[in-house]
Amino acid sequence: MNRFESIIIFRREQNATFDGWVYLGGCQALNTRNICPIYKNFTTKQAQRIWRSEAGPGEAAERAGAGAGELEAQAAGGRTEPGQADSSGHCAGKLLSPERRRTAVEHARQCGASERHACHLVHQPRGTQRYQPTQRNDEDALTRAIITLADRFGRYGYRRITIKLREAGWNVGKDRVERISRREGLKVPQKPKPRGRLWLNDGSCVRLRPEHQNHVWSYDFGSTFAHDGRTVRMLNLIDEHTRECLAIHVRRRINSADLIDVLADAMIKHGIPEYIRSDNGPEFVAKELRKWLARTGAATPYIKPGSPWENGYCESFNSKLRDEFLNGEIFYSLKEVQILAERWRIYYNTEPPHS
Repeated sequence: MNRFESIIIFRREQNATFDGWVYLGGCQALNTRNICPIYKNFTTKQAQRIWRSEAGPGEAAERAGAGAGELEAQAAGGRTEPGQADSSGHCAGKLLSPERRRTAVEHARQCGASERHACHLVHQPRGTQRYQPTQRNDEDALTRAIITLADRFGRYGYRRITIKLREAGWNVGKDRVERISRREGLKVPQKPKPRGRLWLNDGSCVRLRPEHQNHVWSYDFGSTFAHDGRTVRMLNLIDEHTRECLAIHVRRRINSADLIDVLADAMIKHGIPEYIRSDNGPEFVAKELRKWLARTGAATPYIKPGSPWENGYCESFNSKLRDEFLNGEIFYSLKEVQILAERWRIYYNTEPPHS
């Protein structure tokens, strides 16, 4: 029984009839004097006194020494402020959803109220109160398909799950997928709140914006750990205009000679870019690499030291790589990392839906 289903009904000893206030889990109280006229002599102060007696003498003494703020809260009919728990452990709130209002109306009807009057008290349309949800024939099969996709793509929300379902032949809308996902408890963990955007002196966030394919490439390092605790480094190369991942080079150690090999393979396959953006790491500023890039005709617009937001396209890709791939795997060998990284790169370039 949740906080909206718990109910406390105050009685009168002389006639042993339900009386006074119907208390709905700390969130809303229905005055039964408005439901039936025989309760006109029952006052709010009596209800408040009965409610306080439930706490016991220990808590009553503790309340006596409380500050003025707590006394003011108890003077408001024994109920708590929104967001604070009452003496029974329930948290105050509002009856926002139709299902919660439907439960409140049913409780009020059990106390002798008519459906019309109870719906009026909780602002529930009578049509909504009488609505009976229908179960579709394909509900179970769709639920299994959603759970399967959520298990395979752990970082996909209901919007991208809807796209994958439509690709599989399901004629379904995102609202229905969202409802089933909530019912089954499928929720993508929230990422930490990012820092506020930092700007350069000229008001821009990046110094060079890509305008077409092979205009600006960018590359950066990432890393992960194998099962034995050893570090695995990854060189990620992307095209900033198309967002295509051109290479994910996985090694225990990566130096400037490895960078030349990766760039040469990418240039043979995709062409020579006009610019290659990177930070000022020792591998990227090595003399041999800069001489080789100068011979190919690609310029090297290095970002300012300590300013990773200037290389935002590659940083965004690194975040997605870690969130959707690295955090969900346990690697037992370097070869396993290489194979799985290449498989994920192909999937990223060809299949991922946009939310």
